[in-house]
Amino acid sequence: MSVKVAPYSIIQPPPLSKSELICKVLDDDVTDMLIDKWLEHRNDAYFDWFNQLRDRKMESKCFKGQMLAWNKGDFVPENFFCRTVDTGRLIPLDRTWTTHVYHHRTMQDRKLSMMPVLYTMLPEIMLLRGMHDQGCDHVWIIVTDMNREEMDDVTEYFKLVCRANTARLKQSMERKIRREHNRIVQALHSQFRLPCFPQIDITFRAILNEHKPPFIILFSHQTTSYSQIFFTSPSYVPSDEIFYDFPSGCPNPDCSDDCEMVRFPRRGVEHATILSLKKGDQEVKAKNMCNWVDCKVCFSSADEEGSDDNGDSFKKVTPMKCSKCKLVLYCSAEHQKYDWDEHKRVCVKIVDN
Repeated sequence: MSVKVAPYSIIQPPPLSKSELICKVLDDDVTDMLIDKWLEHRNDAYFDWFNQLRDRKMESKCFKGQMLAWNKGDFVPENFFCRTVDTGRLIPLDRTWTTHVYHHRTMQDRKLSMMPVLYTMLPEIMLLRGMHDQGCDHVWIIVTDMNREEMDDVTEYFKLVCRANTARLKQSMERKIRREHNRIVQALHSQFRLPCFPQIDITFRAILNEHKPPFIILFSHQTTSYSQIFFTSPSYVPSDEIFYDFPSGCPNPDCSDDCEMVRFPRRGVEHATILSLKKGDQEVKAKNMCNWVDCKVCFSSADEEGSDDNGDSFKKVTPMKCSKCKLVLYCSAEHQKYDWDEHKRVCVKIVDN
């Protein structure tokens, strides 16, 4: 039986207004409540992994690249610090976010809460949020009921479509996209999947085009499937040097990588799902900024001064490095003093090789 859907372009990005999915917004207060619940009923595998951070001695080479540290205090997000990929700051994981969960109307009709969706992936999202100082105040999730094979097919389809949009589209590529689109539509329809693939497709590509998030998640509530994280730049992918042994999320202690509930890229860029976007959309303008969160000064490596699209000013200022940990930069002693209440929770003398 054929599937009847409203016409839309499977090549050009559709507007989000065409999506018929229901969007449930979980604000900062909900996020804080779920984090408190997670800390109260913490998963032993995640707790053990975070505990291992204390045993990994920080070295002076940690000044560049990704970093995650828990040096002092109790097991709470404000004591975990992550170096951001966009500003180079070392900030705590207690900065919350707003989650936009798109789902089929039948879930609303059954009065199903969307909070378990976020709670299931809370450690992973908390870490991904912590990797970004700017542009990650909103997290985007699309809820599906796809099995593993279907999730694999949809993942490859979105990689194909995004890759095709980076260059002039050839007719052979367009035909391939249409064939794959029709095949997945019929496959999901034959299994009575909700939402249907056209609605997943519209919502997914519209979010990418209109909001340009660092990552977007396809969630599956099938227990035998997994949830896929799509990254929009290789720079947004967690480092395998830090997360190589991150828990899979499966409660079974004897599980393998194949039964992971969340496809978190523990092996870095090589095994991450990265979407190829148009030039300029995925460019990460990494900066070295003063570690005080309210400071807009970027340390310029060029001779000129100016500002970027975010209003951050590039200045020829000689950066001051924290004399104890040597992990953060400041533009002045005054800003270092302002930042001390937060930075003192992570500042320790590091091992100098």
